[in-house]
Parts: sequence; structure tokens; C-alpha cells
Amino acid sequence: MKYNLFLIAFLFLITACRQGEKTSEKSTQMEQVMAVHDEVMPKMGTLGKLVSELKSKVDTTETGQQYEAAMKDLQNSNVAMMDWMKSFGSRFDSDEILKGKELTEQKQKWLDEEEESVKALKEQINSSIERAEALLEKE
Repeated sequence: MKYNLFLIAFLFLITACRQGEKTSEKSTQMEQVMAVHDEVMPKMGTLGKLVSELKSKVDTTETGQQYEAAMKDLQNSNVAMMDWMKSFGSRFDSDEILKGKELTEQKQKWLDEEEESVKALKEQINSSIERAEALLEKE
């Protein structure tokens, strides 16, 4: 009887520890997603600045059309960031984002999707900035 109680207590302890690990993993993934967002969010100002610089150079020449294409890439990156934030904010509440509240199975799937999405967004933003800056340096 004492052995059975010990075994039950031990199994309960193991299960509780594993639940804590799962919560920690989810929280860590949430923190990683937010870290990518926090890394690219300050670049929104750079996007706007570059759009302004390119806008004045757009014309019907071949070079002017390159400026326009680069400007549109920057604008698309800005829209993509706003869309991502809106989608992310509609899927998760502040406790899940900021306090590591445990996610449901569905929300975990969403977080997996959002992680991939924010990584693609980061690439889109960085590459559009790099292209615009390279084009402006050619002047």
C-alpha cells in the first residue's frame, strides 16, 4: 500500500514537471516570436525614410522604374508588418504574449504558424531595405 502511494506520488511529480517543461517551451517559443518582432519593428522608421527618398526619384526612365519597384517593396513590407501584428494580436491575448500563459492545442498550432510567418516577414523587411539602400548608393 505504501509502495503504491509512493508510486502514485512519484508519477504525479513527473507529470507535473513535464507540464512545467511544456509551458516553458511554449513560453520560450512565444518569446522568440516576439524577439523577432521586436528586432524588425524599429526598422519601420527606416522603411518610411527610404520610401520618401525613393519617391522623389521615381520617373519613367529605367532607373526611375527601379526606384519605384524598390519603393513598392518597402511599402509592401510595411503592410505585411501591420497585417502580421493584427493577425497575431487577434489570435493571442496579452497574458499569453507577455506572461507565458499556457496555450491551447489550437493556439500552439497558431504560434507555430506565426513563428514561420514572422521569420518570413523579417526576411522581407531586411531584403527590401537592403535593395533600396543598394539602389540609392548607386547614385
